[in-house]
Amino acid sequence: MLTVTEYSAEQVKDPFGILTGKRYQFVLDLEIPEEDELYSENGVYAKVIYLVEESRTGIIKYDLYERTTDKYLEFDMEADEEAALAAFCQEHLPV
Repeated sequence: MLTVTEYSAEQVKDPFGILTGKRYQFVLDLEIPEEDELYSENGVYAKVIYLVEESRTGIIKYDLYERTTDKYLEFDMEADEEAALAAFCQEHLPV
């Protein structure tokens, strides 16, 4: 299972007023067990775009990167890992 060790979050501005709801970008440092396919010796972080609207909330998009090289990792998280990230983002929305 993924563990978030550090994070930052900020609201993404919509200068043109086109988008509905509010969007937040989270950058999450992840601790991943060695036996997980996402594991990297250099560490892994995720960039997550999280949507908050009246009718729904959730992750719109996420990307995984190797921490020390910023190399994009072409992996998809399992459903339970993605749900854990969504719950973390919901709990840590900036005020």
